[in-house]
Amino acid sequence: MDVVTPQIRRQMQDASWIRRMFEAGIELKQRAGAGNVFDFSLGNPDVPPPPAAAAVLRTLADRAVRPLGLGYCPNAGLPSARAALARKIAAEQQAPVEARHLLLTCGAAGGLVTFFRAVLEAGDEVLCPAPYFVEYGAYAGHFGGVLRAVPARPPDFALDVEALDRAIGPRTRVLILNNPNNPAGCIYDAAALEAVGQMLARHNAGRERPVFLVSDEPYRALAYDGAVVPPVLPVSPFAVVIGSFSKSLSLAGERVGYIAASPAMPDGPLLLDALTMTNRTLGFVNAPVVGQQLVEALVDASVDVGIYDRRRQAMAAALRGAGIEFALPRGAFYFFPRAPGGDDRRFVDLLLAENVLAVPGRGFGFPGHFRLAFCVDEEVIARSAPAFARAAAKAR
Repeated sequence: MDVVTPQIRRQMQDASWIRRMFEAGIELKQRAGAGNVFDFSLGNPDVPPPPAAAAVLRTLADRAVRPLGLGYCPNAGLPSARAALARKIAAEQQAPVEARHLLLTCGAAGGLVTFFRAVLEAGDEVLCPAPYFVEYGAYAGHFGGVLRAVPARPPDFALDVEALDRAIGPRTRVLILNNPNNPAGCIYDAAALEAVGQMLARHNAGRERPVFLVSDEPYRALAYDGAVVPPVLPVSPFAVVIGSFSKSLSLAGERVGYIAASPAMPDGPLLLDALTMTNRTLGFVNAPVVGQQLVEALVDASVDVGIYDRRRQAMAAALRGAGIEFALPRGAFYFFPRAPGGDDRRFVDLLLAENVLAVPGRGFGFPGHFRLAFCVDEEVIARSAPAFARAAAKAR
């Protein structure tokens, strides 16, 4: 008896690798004890929010008991929160962004779904470099969109702009870049974005339905060694930036994100009106009010990125010691090493036998590699080093 649609059944299969490892981890921890398992499968930000968050929450508790203190707000978000966020995004994006150019969403994921609902028709294509965030296909597929992936260039996963250029066709509607990238940890630099902008300008000339350039930036604040995530709004009038505060403020459970459109976009006000409507009619209605108020108060704050950087260095040391090839991530909190022996699924199984949880690269559209999330304690990473070495030796 078919209780779900074939489309959702396919999406469940395609997106199941992280879930499989999560479930394998539960069983492994019950059998071996949680302290004996090295779980690098989930990207769950564990660094505490900025210290000021506690004081802000106490203030919000007093406001909550007022009439409508936790009631509905405008679908696009609280005006004061939008204004505060516009100032921040204008500085980051080097563009004259105002509150009217953006709306608050239920996380970056809700922002992507809201955007796809507004711009995709059945059969439209969403183009992205691989490796890519596993949910993109499902987000687009809900509205009849089709994800097309173009492999990036290992070992540092640089954009292959020429290949992206060749992949654009009459049904291409969106080119999405995850910057910094999950799972690769790379940052697409300003020269690459400029090349993409010029390429899209050629394709968009004379098109009735433009190709949007979407920069998915929930990891923008997590950059290392002086790296800077370059602005995307100046490179194309059809650029859109989507982000969240799940990682920068460790507010993943509060589900607060945003969509900001280029102020130079033709018919930009129409797009923002459409996004406000789809944000409502998809059932999000508005981003959580407590989360919006937290973000407004903490918009210029950040978690201690140094904690993630120290973990990054610890993971790099463990992988080097095991002789595993990798590109040092410049952003986010993931490594995407090459699987010893070349078979990512087999190597993940070898790691599992050593009580190490990782995710095969085929789950991110890039077989032959595997993902490690280093949002875990440094001590756990250090203790995992012998297990990586043993698994790599077996693979060889």
